[in-house]
Amino acid sequence: MTDPVAEEIDRAIEGRTVAGEFLRCVAEHGARVALREMEGEDSWREYTFDDVAAKVATTAAGLRALGVGPGDRVVMMMRNIPAFHWVDLATLFLGATPVSIYNSSSPEQVQYLASHCEAKVAVLEDQSFVDRVQPVRGDIPTLETVVVLDPGAAGGDVLGPDALEGDPLDLGAEVSNSAPEDLATIIYTSGTTGNPKGVMITNRNVVWVIESGVRSYGWDRSEMVGKRTVSYLPMAHIAERVVSHYTAMAIGLEVTTCPETSAIAQYLGAVKPQIVFGVPRVWEKVYGRLNAMIGADPEAARKFQAAIDEAIPLRQKMTMDEATEAEVARYEELDAENFALVRALIGMDECEMAITGAAPIPAAMLSWFRAIGLPLAEVYGMSENTGPMTFERVRVKPGTVGRAMPGSEVRIFPDGEVCCRGGHVFAGYLNDPEKTAETIDEDGWLHSGDIGEIDEDGYLRIVDRKKELIITAGGKNLSPANLEASLKTQLLIGQAAVIGDNRPFVSALVVLDSEVAPGWAAQNGIEFTTIEEFAEHEAVVAAVEAMVDEAMEGYNNAERVKKVKILTEEWMPDTDLLTPTSKLKRRGVNARFAAEIEALYS
Repeated sequence: MTDPVAEEIDRAIEGRTVAGEFLRCVAEHGARVALREMEGEDSWREYTFDDVAAKVATTAAGLRALGVGPGDRVVMMMRNIPAFHWVDLATLFLGATPVSIYNSSSPEQVQYLASHCEAKVAVLEDQSFVDRVQPVRGDIPTLETVVVLDPGAAGGDVLGPDALEGDPLDLGAEVSNSAPEDLATIIYTSGTTGNPKGVMITNRNVVWVIESGVRSYGWDRSEMVGKRTVSYLPMAHIAERVVSHYTAMAIGLEVTTCPETSAIAQYLGAVKPQIVFGVPRVWEKVYGRLNAMIGADPEAARKFQAAIDEAIPLRQKMTMDEATEAEVARYEELDAENFALVRALIGMDECEMAITGAAPIPAAMLSWFRAIGLPLAEVYGMSENTGPMTFERVRVKPGTVGRAMPGSEVRIFPDGEVCCRGGHVFAGYLNDPEKTAETIDEDGWLHSGDIGEIDEDGYLRIVDRKKELIITAGGKNLSPANLEASLKTQLLIGQAAVIGDNRPFVSALVVLDSEVAPGWAAQNGIEFTTIEEFAEHEAVVAAVEAMVDEAMEGYNNAERVKKVKILTEEWMPDTDLLTPTSKLKRRGVNARFAAEIEALYS
């Protein structure tokens, strides 16, 4: 049976490309602010869409002079800065493909990625990135030119920013260099195991996701124009690329670039964004920070928690249009007395759409944010489907990841695997037809590698990664992600990794939340000088064990975490422990903490 929405989207995007969408946006909204960057403590530099188009035209001329043309690849290593947007777009106007590399990549990783995509030109932000490329430059056969945006880092065979300038090209004439089936980018998977795979995303994939996304948000394009967002996650990740680059440049969002992820709290307060995307670790940190601040006053904490407990069911009834007038009035009263100030405190008092994705978030935490009036909703997808596979912005069911994107089919296959089909499914893995055939079957279904369930209303619940299910020595199949999500709802636990594969019982490594610890210690009369000292305190150990017991209440005996090892050093993204989007690298965790894990079972 044909899906009329899919047909409608296909008609709407016929012949369209990312470059073409940008030109249309410039024609309609040229005088509007497109990009902002902080120049001083309270000073901002702004670029209108007309300004960005002018930068694209001169940058494209510079790249063409360097020999970039149709089918070539340009790798980029830069933080979230305005230049990313015009370098990416300029590359597309030449019919070439921009490829963003994670900024923390080692020289060896840079060599692999740039060689794999056969990069012709590398555009780098500053000396720190030059230092990553130059040692391996001779081992990248296709790389002809390296350009650095910081003039102070230029010299020798590294060209300065002048190389990206030239007499502006006529973008209207150049837009035909790229076609819908041409690549808009190559996204390299963050690689929890083995070498990253190059996910080929076409112009059609991107334009389809924008069109489907607008429908899922419940806004039309005109309503989205000028909405504010902050770009702070790696542009090498599909989610940030879709939200703050493709959608922004096609529809007319106002993007404030935040070059340091650690500065996001400051930027949220200054920008007051209407659209916010964050991986779960971002939301977990906000949750921990707010609870620590509120918890400094025990009476205030008790009152706030009582308000949360009352608000959660009210908010859910309102979400599903099931609340009475009295219940709505009561929620509004709770909001005015307790939550409005909290939202303002974190710079989200004007937020209209908050999204979490890239990894699971505890359902209880999502409900908590929604209770305080932040419209947080979970998106599910992967690079291979250009970001979103399922999403529900309005009628949110915590514990699920929403319904199929408009125009997409989502189905649970007989083995429990989540699969999808639609215009967002990628073109395949670069130079890897075998892996492509394993991932996209002959009927066009993309196999996600996740196990899931779809309820009677079409909402998808992810059970776990197909390859990550733990089988205990007793033969019990467990979802480590679900257990970890439950553990992280506890105030002192910032991060967790569940252990149990082929073990007699389930255990876990838990990392204390160092931001919450001081406030909790003050409330409980505990003095400490280092976080290590705090972790060893008898009362802290007892409290963590009690929190683990509380987190495990919803699980049966075979599933419950029985023992934990308390750790103190936060696991950082893009290390041997976490991917750049903070997904656990279980092999790395098992290797790093082998002794601690063995001690749990001795």
